[in-house]
Amino acid sequence: MEIIIRSARIIDTGSTFHNQVKDILISNGKIKKIGSRLQNTSKAKEVKAQNLHVSLGWFDLNTFLADPGLEQKETIETGCAAAAFGGFTHICCMPNTQPVTQTKSQIEYVLRKSADEIVSVHPLGAVSEKTEGKDLAEMYDMYNAGAIAFSDGMKASANAGLVERALLYVKAFDGLIMIHPEEKSISKNGAMNEGVTSTKLGLLSAPALAEEIAVNRDLYILEYTESKLHLLDISLKKSVDLIRNAKKKGLKISSSVNAYNLMLDETAVANYNTNCKVNPHLRSKEDIAALVKAIADGTIDTITSAHQPQDEECKKMEFDKADFGMVGLETCFAVANTALNGKVDLPKIIEAISNNPRRVLNLENKIEEGAEADLTLFNPGLKWTFAESDIKSKSKNTPFVGVNLIGKSLGVVNKGKLQLN
Repeated sequence: MEIIIRSARIIDTGSTFHNQVKDILISNGKIKKIGSRLQNTSKAKEVKAQNLHVSLGWFDLNTFLADPGLEQKETIETGCAAAAFGGFTHICCMPNTQPVTQTKSQIEYVLRKSADEIVSVHPLGAVSEKTEGKDLAEMYDMYNAGAIAFSDGMKASANAGLVERALLYVKAFDGLIMIHPEEKSISKNGAMNEGVTSTKLGLLSAPALAEEIAVNRDLYILEYTESKLHLLDISLKKSVDLIRNAKKKGLKISSSVNAYNLMLDETAVANYNTNCKVNPHLRSKEDIAALVKAIADGTIDTITSAHQPQDEECKKMEFDKADFGMVGLETCFAVANTALNGKVDLPKIIEAISNNPRRVLNLENKIEEGAEADLTLFNPGLKWTFAESDIKSKSKNTPFVGVNLIGKSLGVVNKGKLQLN
């Protein structure tokens, strides 16, 4: 299949064509030619759009696919449909399935079932058996089977001894541990951020200290082990400060923020909308300002979807009893771009969902002739309203239906395939 993308502004800071408007000829899954007014000599499919931009395919480090075992929430197929609509060509899927993804055969299941999808699915293996935070899982076997990194997903960060052993263990094969930082003995069953809003609503809350103390602990362990760590779900100003200092020390630390934590603050919970019950919790406006600054200065490396589908039975109930999470693959870029519009330059935003996730995983690529055609087509200035019909996930748990957004994916190219929205 041959494709010509016409008059697209290339956003890829690693490419010699960065910020240039060019035609891109794709043949047999590779970028054959980049130039101006390329001739269509082989009846290639032409792609044109107003204000068309192209970047490396977007890459999400924090997706929950629920398959196997929880297919009523999501399947690999519906998760990939949501990802492609949102502009993602790669997603890392969390191991919190039933059974937990903790063996070679389970890694192979994900890779095999997703092989024909336009989206490349990268399974994360569990750090601990059954993600219980007690004994290490067989990470090396999973690594050999294709696990791209290791995490216990949304389970609160394990005890300090297990984190230390895991970081030391993966050094032998340059593996990566990804942790959701939360000290559960402090957060307990808090349904939202502790503060004025939680007091007014009368909801059981969790103090910011639960994240901050976990970040601080894991950075100390990282410094001791001299290993490599990625902190997921960063949501607080003090967490950002700790990570910034760790980077100044030269630690091998990277981190991510979820798109919803850039747009929504804790007051979004005021009407008891269970779609706003998420973990990490929605925080203060001061925290959001610190997160925005951290993306701009590179302290936070990546923006993630935190895609966590929940069926109606888990959400349509009292706020304190509802499950955490919202679907986010379809809205990740648009929400982040809307929140960061006028505050962070577009190339920096694209780096955070495209180039930087690849650097974290040592999978770097760039838009050059001869490279794999792994691309996202988008219009960063398009104003649109997210509708329920735009949800491709099997679950519908999102507070963004009816919200006006800026920036939209127009399609993806990957594995020699093209999908236009």
